[in-house]
Amino acid sequence: MTISEPQSRTTVFLTGATGNWGRATLREFRSRADRIDVVALVLPTERDREALVEFADMQNLEVVFGDLTDYAAVESCVRRADIVLHVGAIVSPLADENPVLAHKVNIGSMENIIRAVAAQPDPSRIGVVGIGSVAETGDRNPPHHWGRIGDPIRVSQFDEYGQSKVIAEKLLVDSGLPKWAWLRQTGIFHPGLFEMHDPIMTHTPFAGVLEWVSAEDAARLLAHLCDPQVPAEFWGGIYNIGGGEGWRITNWELQTRISAAVGVKDVRGWYDRNWFALKNFHGQWYTDSDRLEQLVPFRRDTIDAALARAVEALPKSARSAGRVPAWIVRNFVMKPVTRKPRGTMAAIRSGNTTEINAHFGSKEKWEAIGGWSTFEVPRPSRIPTQLNHGYDESKDPSEWSTADYVDAASFRGGRLITDDVVVGDVATPLTWECAFGHEFTGSPRLILTGGHWCPECVKTPADYPLQAVHNPFLAQLEQVPTRQAV
Repeated sequence: MTISEPQSRTTVFLTGATGNWGRATLREFRSRADRIDVVALVLPTERDREALVEFADMQNLEVVFGDLTDYAAVESCVRRADIVLHVGAIVSPLADENPVLAHKVNIGSMENIIRAVAAQPDPSRIGVVGIGSVAETGDRNPPHHWGRIGDPIRVSQFDEYGQSKVIAEKLLVDSGLPKWAWLRQTGIFHPGLFEMHDPIMTHTPFAGVLEWVSAEDAARLLAHLCDPQVPAEFWGGIYNIGGGEGWRITNWELQTRISAAVGVKDVRGWYDRNWFALKNFHGQWYTDSDRLEQLVPFRRDTIDAALARAVEALPKSARSAGRVPAWIVRNFVMKPVTRKPRGTMAAIRSGNTTEINAHFGSKEKWEAIGGWSTFEVPRPSRIPTQLNHGYDESKDPSEWSTADYVDAASFRGGRLITDDVVVGDVATPLTWECAFGHEFTGSPRLILTGGHWCPECVKTPADYPLQAVHNPFLAQLEQVPTRQAV
């Protein structure tokens, strides 16, 4: 008999373990108990404790109750880890209701993880995977619905979750840690989508798009990242997570698929057409999401399979929603949602011009939407297109020099201030200036590869059209007003 060598074990520090993605990831790790140990930092709330009940018998899970904003709690978990999967965050719609908390947790937790890893005797031993969001690139309605890493960082108005993730991404990319990666997550398909009754649903334009991914595939991705065989080239990269071709649907198609799955013949009976925003929500189809699949294969799911599982998980009453008269759903379920704070109809009823303009362009454009009789099913082009990133992308980053950075800065309406650039050094932050005179720092990797620019300007989405007057990079996505002096 041949005695096999004992298999080495990997210890994973997982945050966000009680969320939809986190629980799916725990299920994936439970099947890898022969080689993975998981340390999960979890808030000691009743809700979080209830979410962990299904994992009570998970032998390779250790739950540590604590707070991501507590450095000591974070460091105690980091010091034991081989890899950190930082899934935990305050996400929308809670982030919309409490933006202060969202920034505190989403930025503070990233700061604590970076500090804790840097404090270890050998920081290169620990891989850090940070999670961002498609929300970092904001509204990408057709005809600009195809995107990739390096497109302009621009966040939809009122989206403090997206703003917090922009800052967290900059922190990790320019942290100086030896081993890191940043994943911008798309929409995660899970059963909870069927039970969404928050005003945020009214923010999604029917013509908008998203390249979804299932919670199970997303969990498989994270589990695979803990495999020692992950290619070295994965580390130090920024990636879009997406399910691929079969998961590229419009928001209207999502509405009709979900409603049909519970027996609704025509979802238009549930809504007025003008309840839904025309713009100011995030979503893309990706030209580059296959890159992550090539490095770390994780896609097995289909949208039809995920939809079937979601329906099966619903209560019997929800699975037969189509039997409820549409007028009841429309008037007693959906209409009240639209009139809650943050709902589009709350803005219309109160005359909140700022919100009306953000979601519709103007009160007049809202009034011109019309009814269902003139509605046309959105069919955005499925031919991929790419924005200009303002530098020679055929050039290997190891050859980037001052000339490349000058070109990129000029295309963004600004300039490079640093004059002692080291050729091929993409990690050291340089100093830049935007068209409005703001000085800031950012590595070539952050600016050119990640699509970041002035952190002050990105904070004010309502001013993006004005910024675009002086910024050709941003102007590719904005309706540019008449040029004004800076």
